[in-house]
Amino acid sequence: MTRRQRQRGRAVNGILLLDKPIGITSNDALQQVKRLYDARKAGHTGNLDPMASGVLPICLGEATKVSAFLLDADKRYRGVCKLGVRTNTGDADGEAIETRPVVGITEARVREVLESFVGTIEQIPPMHSAIKYQGQPLYKLAHQGLEVERQPRQVTLFELTLLRFEGDEVEIDVHCSKGTYIRTLAEDIGAALGCGAHLCQLRRTGAGPFDEAGTITLEQLKQMLMDGGQAALDSLLLPIEQALAGWPAINLSDNMAYYVRQGQAVLVPQAPTRGWVRLFGPSGDFVGVGHILDDGRVAPKRLFRVD
Repeated sequence: MTRRQRQRGRAVNGILLLDKPIGITSNDALQQVKRLYDARKAGHTGNLDPMASGVLPICLGEATKVSAFLLDADKRYRGVCKLGVRTNTGDADGEAIETRPVVGITEARVREVLESFVGTIEQIPPMHSAIKYQGQPLYKLAHQGLEVERQPRQVTLFELTLLRFEGDEVEIDVHCSKGTYIRTLAEDIGAALGCGAHLCQLRRTGAGPFDEAGTITLEQLKQMLMDGGQAALDSLLLPIEQALAGWPAINLSDNMAYYVRQGQAVLVPQAPTRGWVRLFGPSGDFVGVGHILDDGRVAPKRLFRVD
């Protein structure tokens, strides 16, 4: 094997459920995992701010083909809103820009405010975000002291539950659609309560079909690599199809699988009439992702080749 080939890394495939630590970016975490696995190809499935911890699925090899579906998936968070203080970033990493007294706010009022946010709402993305404006990420403009007009975006809060109200802290559990900014939600909750607020703690507890129960930390990964080598790390990888666990499964015959692997749509008896589906070969191997066409045929959209 040449030196150039060694630099390319291993063709390792699967999904690692990382428990991202506080203090590093999602990309920092991704690069550490990629190095530990000596993986040829890797990608994460949605940014967590440096101040946030929790579920960060890392897609390795062929699994990067499903990363977009995980990006689009619902998320769950547990966060703490600090009442009475607004910051320039909306979270604890920023500087305080306004302080107000927290008086006369009851738990009943907090619950009433939280309930008002459940459903489809509009959020104005924060300046300290990765959304681009004329090719520049907003956070880069914010670091230059600039602020530009942002268009509101629709997001959905499926659940917003009060976990704790104590003094000037409101701890919440959030089940939301993609693109929801919990920092912005904390600010909006503070505005509705009349005292202002910022997000002082955040943990992602779920991403699509995954939750924090199956996560592993970077320190645990490093120890496993020392104790058992990369084979020990490989044993942690989840099958690619688990990222799509809620989708209907279609079992293809040999003939159907052949044509699907050639990129051709096939007619499958008793298949769903619409939406996305998981495709499996006759031996139970995961072939790829398909979509139901208007004429009822199943069209392949992402095919996987895992040796």
